Amino acid sequence: MRAARLIRMVLLLQSRPSMTGAELARELEVSERTVTRDAQALSEAGVPVYADRGRAGGYRLIGGYRTRLTGLARGEAEALFLSGVPGALREMGLEDTASAARLKVSAALLPSLRDAPRTAAQRFHLDAPAWFSEPPTPELLPAVADAVWDDRPALARYRRGDTYVERTLEPYGLVLKAGVWYLCARVPEHTGPEPFRVYRVDRFTSVQVSGERFPRDEAFDLPAFWEKRAEQFARSILRAEVVVRLSAEGVRRLPYTVDPVSARDALSSGGDPDEQGRVTVTLAVESAEVAHTQLTALGPEAEVLAPADLRARFARDARRLGALYAP
Repeated sequence: MRAARLIRMVLLLQSRPSMTGAELARELEVSERTVTRDAQALSEAGVPVYADRGRAGGYRLIGGYRTRLTGLARGEAEALFLSGVPGALREMGLEDTASAARLKVSAALLPSLRDAPRTAAQRFHLDAPAWFSEPPTPELLPAVADAVWDDRPALARYRRGDTYVERTLEPYGLVLKAGVWYLCARVPEHTGPEPFRVYRVDRFTSVQVSGERFPRDEAFDLPAFWEKRAEQFARSILRAEVVVRLSAEGVRRLPYTVDPVSARDALSSGGDPDEQGRVTVTLAVESAEVAHTQLTALGPEAEVLAPADLRARFARDARRLGALYAP
């Protein structure tokens, strides 16, 4: 633990002209007294750490000292590619690994380029979860992430409806979608044409990672697999149809109101605008109840033509609104 902290201290001082004791304490998450002791230990070990006294003082390396510890370990290199998603790193238990990788990269940069990481961080940030939604971090996510990184099979127990299922999985990849973590895994005993499945990580109740490794299929393309499965899932839940007459504004807003796949299919097969400039489309929806919630957002830009009971419901809504807003 202390050895790792001392290495981090050297890398921090190597990446900057000087740092105060308070700055080092904050970066290393220790007290300033511990920083003083660590600086003394480094000096006794031959690392030329110099302490400037006084209010404007601090710590610095002298004599152009350069550590030879800047080579990235494999785990650090992999974590570095995820450094733009700090929340995801923290949830997978990789925050410290990524921090060490960034320090090593900063220490290896030319002095004129050492502000590049800070400059980029000030200008770009990825916030993955949807608005008004803060899904809890799955308790077993770090264990699942370890299995993914190391290509290790895992015996997983998970909820499926009101029952629990136990299955051996070969974890291939993790996907963070709107704040929810999904595992893409191969089921070894499955003999069908598509052995890969998708599981919500928050539904796992136990995960036992094997000490062995499985032979990974190098042809597996995680982004392509997820895109295909996401579209299949979207289509699978669209079991009902609604006929809607849309204004030009309704056509523009439809993809932001209903499932984008459904909107794209409906608009691509719609006819020409009528004499009032409205287009009639057949829209695939999850249910009439869901369609009512979604299409209400379009207000007068959408007129439901069928099914009849849904049209009647919108007519009742219109009468109630008229009564509310009557002079």
